[in-house]
Amino acid sequence: MFELLNENGQQAEIKVIGVGGGGGNAVDYMIQNRIEGVDFITANTDAQALDRSSADHILQIGSRTTKGLGAGADPDIGKEAAEEDSERILQLMEGADMVFVTAGMGGGTGTGAAPIVAGIAKQLNILTVAVVTTPFPFEGAHRMSLAQKGMEDLRQQVDSLIVVPNAKLLEMNEDMTLVEAFAEGNKVLHGAVQGIAELITRAGLINVDFADVKAIMSSGGMSMMGTGTDNTESRAEVAAHKAICSPLLEDIEIKGAQGILVNVTAGMDMKTREFEAVGQVVRDFAADDANIVMGTVLDPNIEDGHMRVTIVATGVEHAKSDSARRRAAPVRRERVAIARPAAAATGNADSASAAPVNAAPDYSEYDIPTIERNAGAATGVSPLERKTPPAPKKVAKSNERSARSVIRRIPSLLRNQAN
Repeated sequence: MFELLNENGQQAEIKVIGVGGGGGNAVDYMIQNRIEGVDFITANTDAQALDRSSADHILQIGSRTTKGLGAGADPDIGKEAAEEDSERILQLMEGADMVFVTAGMGGGTGTGAAPIVAGIAKQLNILTVAVVTTPFPFEGAHRMSLAQKGMEDLRQQVDSLIVVPNAKLLEMNEDMTLVEAFAEGNKVLHGAVQGIAELITRAGLINVDFADVKAIMSSGGMSMMGTGTDNTESRAEVAAHKAICSPLLEDIEIKGAQGILVNVTAGMDMKTREFEAVGQVVRDFAADDANIVMGTVLDPNIEDGHMRVTIVATGVEHAKSDSARRRAAPVRRERVAIARPAAAATGNADSASAAPVNAAPDYSEYDIPTIERNAGAATGVSPLERKTPPAPKKVAKSNERSARSVIRRIPSLLRNQAN
């Protein structure tokens, strides 16, 4: 099933190009926090930002178009700048087996130039993966609109698009500072690139070669990633569950993923049973026919006793919206509380429990406060039954006629005495 690492053979060449200010910042973070066996490139229209870059290769694009002053938050200018220097971009890409294009969506250079850069890589038949962030909510609707358009353009040019929603990062810690928020975004971008690249570039007990990664990452469509770390006795299971339950993955059904790439990173104390435990957790969540590729990275620099699991789910065509996700959870819980009493009344207790999970949702309780719905779930009594007052009792007309008939048959003298 698994093979020990074969150290013979040529190493795949991997390049990371950060486009625009956000992409350049992400590249600097990756360099500071080490990703082994990767060449780094930064491309920007802002000459001043490039002066601060620590990348191996610096490329100022669109010098005639922007004169080194940036794209002014205009994606059209960013696109024109990349097209102006397409030949130089191509020269920097040549020889690569895999290219990561990283950018912050919503600005001018990253949004406009990243699709052009990715398209050039694809022309060279390079496995091309984009890893981008979406704007924070406080950056406004206009910037988000630009980001959506940029991601759609980018999606047409890459083998796989990994989106890191910055709004999710705020949900993880609402008290973080502005500096911490942007740093957290860079950290996630770093984790995505590191989790994929180091399966190829670093030594491990389980062999994952470039062809394995290419098979997963070239499946097309949207991709999402999650990372979990733990240092307890059950670190394998806990880290795997954290990765799968990451807020960055909560908008998708992992069962809908065509491919799943798993990186298990630990020190030299990693045990075989721990690797199998991670695999079991992933298999429990994944579809039966999903293509799952797992590998290990032995990192002597990782904190003592820690294990890190990174999961990349690829080929996800449709992400669930926030509203759909909020609807799904309470509907499933409330359907059980309502359906079972009805089934018991008909003597068919199995009919409610056998109802398909994907049955049409019951929206009738959405105007009932959550506290009342929860009380109904606990008592087995539908909140609708408590909320609706009992109907007034009606005397059957046939009973009324029968009573009047009996009274008429009693002699009037006796009736008067009774009154």
